[in-house]
Amino acid sequence: MSRTIEFRLSGSGGQGLILAGVILADAAIREGKNAVQAQSYGPEARGGASKAEVIISDGEIDYPKVVLPDVVLAMSQEAANKYAARVKKGGLLIVDSTYVKNIPATPGRVYVFPISRLAREKVGKELVANIVALGILAGLTGVVSRQVLEQALLSRIPKGTETLNMQALEAGFEMAKASSVKVPA
Repeated sequence: MSRTIEFRLSGSGGQGLILAGVILADAAIREGKNAVQAQSYGPEARGGASKAEVIISDGEIDYPKVVLPDVVLAMSQEAANKYAARVKKGGLLIVDSTYVKNIPATPGRVYVFPISRLAREKVGKELVANIVALGILAGLTGVVSRQVLEQALLSRIPKGTETLNMQALEAGFEMAKASSVKVPA
């Protein structure tokens, strides 16, 4: 039986969630898995609502849209309000406590991390909060290996930002490890 996991990465335009979704799907493909990635954002783009969806499977993907995500990342209050209740029962809701102050009711397990603040304080730029979040997602779920995620990351970011982005990914993996709760693969 094949394993399929659905992700919804949501927040505000400009937070880099679409890039994070592309990197996650790229890493899955590099690992020999099947992946589908889709995105949407409001007409305002920067500052408006934004989401990226990724489906990763060891087998065929029958339907290319996320129906009931196993993992929801909410990096804005609006995203948390809209998607927290739509995570699969027992799934994961990962919240950026920098911008999400009220966590709505959810059937999933809630993980709260100061993602954007951590990017600012540990890495020096909030711009890489999406990569910190990617490290947290991969660290909690084990959906792709760290090595392959690093390869996908380095192939998708602008030249000259490699060190910054690798530090952000490391910070995310550290946060996931510190949570001490692992999701069964």
